[in-house]
Amino acid sequence: MRYPDLELDLLRAFVAVAETGSFTAAAEVVHRSQSAVSQKVLRLEEILGRRVFARTSRTLGLTPDGERLLVAARRMLEFNDALLREWREPPASGTLRLGVSEDFIPGQLPKLLARFGRLYPGVHIELMTGLSCTLIEAYEVNRLDAVIAKRSEGGPRGRVIWREPLVWLAAADYEPDFTKPARLVMLAAPCSYRDAMIAALDSVRREWVAACTASSLMGVQAAVAGGLGVTLLGRSFVQEGMQILRAPELWPALPTTEVTVMGEDRAPDLVLPLITFLTESLAGNDALALAA
Repeated sequence: MRYPDLELDLLRAFVAVAETGSFTAAAEVVHRSQSAVSQKVLRLEEILGRRVFARTSRTLGLTPDGERLLVAARRMLEFNDALLREWREPPASGTLRLGVSEDFIPGQLPKLLARFGRLYPGVHIELMTGLSCTLIEAYEVNRLDAVIAKRSEGGPRGRVIWREPLVWLAAADYEPDFTKPARLVMLAAPCSYRDAMIAALDSVRREWVAACTASSLMGVQAAVAGGLGVTLLGRSFVQEGMQILRAPELWPALPTTEVTVMGEDRAPDLVLPLITFLTESLAGNDALALAA
């Protein structure tokens, strides 16, 4: 039995919608009208015979079939782009000034950088790590070519490459006492984690005190594991000696956080391979919360 061919522009439109979360934003990414992107997704669903997006008047999300397709679609687009790049462009080379936030998959970054180095040996990376706000400031004054940072309200959006739920974290032997204010471990302001934590507790009128203010996420993890208090971080920050507190039964429910890549318009010969590599690596790792 002969199956119809999957057109790459249909897959590219689908991936753009999945990564940006809307047809309007996807239209800007693929340089098409919103209606054209919508038609491409509908055509893709017709070919597959399955729905890839669950749509309502308020929300847009991937169906289980759409989640499966997203992984395969990224691989197909990566293979297509790599093949054309190999035939039409010289190998990527030069220096990439890269800023990577501490928010970006703790414990996984060394593996990703090592693999990127093997795939693109001609690229020299000048690496800066730190808090998202510090890296974005450096990017805005042109000290960095690309930044992987946590998205902040009102800040540059970039391309979303990773989403994960926020969770309440405490020491493994922590026992809550709701008769007393919550003891919090937090970063100094400005910090979106800090703002989200305070807003969540204020929403249920839970009193709190700052038990520890740390200058880095590593410091926050150490303070929480040491029993100084409770904090709010991405699920990937859970480590030995910590537990995730139940929400919303005992703690307020939390949103997800987004990590983006900025800099596609700067040094595109170096930044675009980086973005392609990251999205492909994240899509293939079931242990991580992926952009959807």
